[in-house]
Amino acid sequence: MVWWWWIIPGVVAVIGLAIALSGLGWMFRGRPFKGGRGVLGGGVFLAVGAVLALIGLNVQTYHRLGEAQRQVATIEFQQVGETGNTYEVTLTEAPQEDGTPGAVHNFQATGDDWMISARVIRWKAWATVLGLDAQYRLDRFDSRYRDIATAQTTPPTVFDLRPQRRTGIDFLPVAQSVARYAPMIDVPEHGQAVYWPMADGARYRIDITAQGQLLPDEINEEAAEAVAQWGATREPAPTAAQPTP
Repeated sequence: MVWWWWIIPGVVAVIGLAIALSGLGWMFRGRPFKGGRGVLGGGVFLAVGAVLALIGLNVQTYHRLGEAQRQVATIEFQQVGETGNTYEVTLTEAPQEDGTPGAVHNFQATGDDWMISARVIRWKAWATVLGLDAQYRLDRFDSRYRDIATAQTTPPTVFDLRPQRRTGIDFLPVAQSVARYAPMIDVPEHGQAVYWPMADGARYRIDITAQGQLLPDEINEEAAEAVAQWGATREPAPTAAQPTP
């Protein structure tokens, strides 16, 4: 946990509380105008501290990245029925930094390939001195169809991987809005995503680098075979007929 997310709101709140109490004191001494300004100013500081605390709560839903790449999840597929491209999907997120088991997602997906996307927050180099390592959060699962005509007529499977936000303010949109004014934030223009083939019995591991790049890897033979045959079913593009001499 980055304690800066609690120290800064705490300092702002303490300043606001001191100003507000000072304003109340002036009001009790018969100086309502001066006291009212103090109470109003203290209230503003307290509100800013509360907003910063809510943002800090949301930042804690992101996982910190160190200097080396780390595992973020495993995903496995079991085909539904004898034929077809519908699968039971089990996605297990890696344990958190404090040892808490990661979330497990179970759902059905129809398609040929799977895609996982993530949100990544990066910081300016000097800000990492304060312990602000790059952070990530899994965003969503999407299925894909290799055949373009099928993809145009059949909706993909989409599953939300974001943790349920019970409180806090979503930090990434705020960071993207104020990045030009906050030199410690280095938010990427796009999220990160990776996609590989779905296959019966296939199990994959998903890693993420310190720079926020997602990297998949095969865990078992079924996954390795699916990757080796990936794209083999694509029809070759038609060639123009050559004029006869």
